[in-house]
Amino acid sequence: RLSWISVKNIGAANNKKGLVMRIRKYDLNFGRRHFLGQLSKGVLATGVLSPLWQAIADTGDIRGVYPDELMSIEGYTRGKINTGDMITADNVEHVKDLLDPIRYTQIAQMGRQMRMIDTTTDIMKLSAWEYNEATLRNYGKAMFDANGNVVTKEGKPWIGGNPFPNPTTALEVFAGLTLSWGRHDASFYAIKEQDVGPSGDVEYNYELGWAEMSPVARTVLDPKPYWPGHEDKLRYQSVFFVSPNDIAGTSFLNVWHYDQRRFPDLSGYLPAFKRVRRFPTNQRFEPMIPGSTLYLPDAWTAGDPFLTWGNYKVVGRGPTLAAISRSWNSQHENWEGKTHGGPKGNTFWDMDVELIPEAIVVEAEPVKFPRAPISKKRVWFDARTLLPLAMVSYDRRGEMFRSFDGAASLYTDGERTVYDGKHPYASWTRVHAHNIQVNRMARLAQVKEILAGYKTSVNDPDLYDRFLTQAAIRRLGR
Repeated sequence: RLSWISVKNIGAANNKKGLVMRIRKYDLNFGRRHFLGQLSKGVLATGVLSPLWQAIADTGDIRGVYPDELMSIEGYTRGKINTGDMITADNVEHVKDLLDPIRYTQIAQMGRQMRMIDTTTDIMKLSAWEYNEATLRNYGKAMFDANGNVVTKEGKPWIGGNPFPNPTTALEVFAGLTLSWGRHDASFYAIKEQDVGPSGDVEYNYELGWAEMSPVARTVLDPKPYWPGHEDKLRYQSVFFVSPNDIAGTSFLNVWHYDQRRFPDLSGYLPAFKRVRRFPTNQRFEPMIPGSTLYLPDAWTAGDPFLTWGNYKVVGRGPTLAAISRSWNSQHENWEGKTHGGPKGNTFWDMDVELIPEAIVVEAEPVKFPRAPISKKRVWFDARTLLPLAMVSYDRRGEMFRSFDGAASLYTDGERTVYDGKHPYASWTRVHAHNIQVNRMARLAQVKEILAGYKTSVNDPDLYDRFLTQAAIRRLGR
């Protein structure tokens, strides 16, 4: 590659000095021009120097797909920020265009910091192994039916992996995520949540379990790809609380229909009433528990059926920063992380972020929610995996309202490695849900174990009977 060359402009009559520049093919603004050009034309084709999906299918590695400026923070900032540096209020302006507006505000004004690490290039280190294999195996077999649902060419429910790994529309990006949140057939997350008030005090401490199971598009659990008799369902999902005592036993069960035009069936068990009751499912924009800023639609930024939202469009392309690897704290016996920032030094999780060469920013509106307090959401997706990186929602006036961002990792560290079967477990590790208008923060962490001995597990076929029926949530409440 040719570099910039400066020479003397000899022979100038006025004795002025000038520069003659030979522009290299991939200069420091090549990637920016490429993404702006595609966005202006309404084109969604991932990769810069070569097609992204082809490189992933051929080698599983993204080297050679992007110019140097998009592969290292040193190249992008021209050495102003380097791997190992902390991004703080003192230097955040150098990466302002790599952050969503709420994370930028958190760093510039609220004391949040993030440590830079190098960019991960191996796709198998960024998502669940069997899910990736199914994506490769089933590429080109997906379509939307007349109702807008994802089906195979034969019109059957999806069979596994991402149906649109090389997306051409914003809807394809969101549909793939909604069909499989955690990219495992079954997951049980042991979770600790701390809710931090504007003064920096931790006002609520919760311990909870979150279970989910896919009856279709299965890649590990038998029978594959469908669980007979459950083909009309997309997901069984529940959440229950074990601490503190005044909420222990409260539980909720979401049963998702495969038809994405339909709202999930939401049931809950409240210990005070000692019975399971049905809840309206189109009123999802409120916390389930006191003090929390987490809503049901926040789950993986796709907590509602994708056809209950609409007006999907790509509104941004380009690099971003996110904590997508090496964020599991294996050194802590319960995998718990450290905090910093805010009035009391405990508002934000410590996170190591890396330069994501290409993100796709998708905007959507809650068209089936007439009483929604938000007008739209914007979600940043990693173009390589199509996993969500961050979300910002806006109120009805168009003002920034809430954000959702987190960290993910392979759970691998020698003898401490957690497996999902044959391969290291790939999952989220920590999450922020921040209402910036009232400055309340919910911090969640996936931990090894919570009270009553509930432990994080993956691809366990017993999760359905234990956590994902009305009988199960009634039993959990006792």
